[in-house]
Amino acid sequence: MAVAMFALVASGCARKQPPTGGPPDLDPPLVIASDPDSGATSVPRDARLSVEFSEGMDPRSTTVGVEVAPRVDVKQRRWSGRRLTLVLADSLRRDHAYTLFVGSDARDRHGNPLRVGRAIPFTTAATFPPGIIEGEVLATGFTAPGTYLWCYPEGVEPDSTARDFEAVGLAGEGGAFRITGLNVPGRYRLWAFADLNKNHSFEPGQDLLAGADTTLSLTAGQALASGVRLRVVNPRAPGRVKGTVLDSLRDSRGTLRLIVISESDSTRRLLYDIDPSGAYDFGWEPGTYRVRAFRDTDRNKVWKRDEEGASEERRVVVSPGESQELPTFVLVRPKSAEPSP
Repeated sequence: MAVAMFALVASGCARKQPPTGGPPDLDPPLVIASDPDSGATSVPRDARLSVEFSEGMDPRSTTVGVEVAPRVDVKQRRWSGRRLTLVLADSLRRDHAYTLFVGSDARDRHGNPLRVGRAIPFTTAATFPPGIIEGEVLATGFTAPGTYLWCYPEGVEPDSTARDFEAVGLAGEGGAFRITGLNVPGRYRLWAFADLNKNHSFEPGQDLLAGADTTLSLTAGQALASGVRLRVVNPRAPGRVKGTVLDSLRDSRGTLRLIVISESDSTRRLLYDIDPSGAYDFGWEPGTYRVRAFRDTDRNKVWKRDEEGASEERRVVVSPGESQELPTFVLVRPKSAEPSP
């Protein structure tokens, strides 16, 4: 089942240092245990939730990376060795499903992030609601792992700050996700939240929040919706443009260049230096451009149309996150320099 997504909107780094007396630790940490366990039922309403990692973690990034959804206020976060425990400010709701999740921005003490995030569903009820939605996120212009999948009843729009969704999932390796604990019968719509700046809060202009254009129906006889494919595009992701410039004049003076003019803003002109071999591979912002190759013989970064060899101008459309190879730009002699018949 393919589901199109419409993007409503479009980080710090840690330097890895080798530990004293040994080689650098480049292995990503893992979540090796949790309390409650994934799929646990009849969880006490006053439970303290905890996650244990395979190695010592950076307290700052990991503390903010471990959360509960739907939102529950956390009074205190306590570390004991490799285990982080959340002390909740309020009791969990009666007969309610929750997800304890660990974001992929949680890092170990050497700066290595989790390979993928982890979602741990549990419920205070005696049984889990049987509804399940599973599939994969097909991402363009960003990486799918770590994308949150918010599940809402049909007709409900998300409040990006309230986390009032019915259930939540987290895309893992390959973009695969699984959302459990949904009531049936029910009709649900998915929203993908890509936290691109890793601050655990949706910020228009930086993150992505995209809603599926299809509603999924779960019934007692068909409580599983599988094979859901969510295509999400980051509209601000640069596209890759590559190709070759061929100088038919066999001139080696100056520098090969591309002159690129935006159709939406003709005052925006960019120059790109081309390797002497003629090959190029650039990242351009999404948009439509007029592109020409020329040989800048005097290296003054201006094309002298009556003196310098150039190619025909081409119209190039760059799509977000896509890669394309352009036809070869062939430099020819300027018409004013051609010999008279």
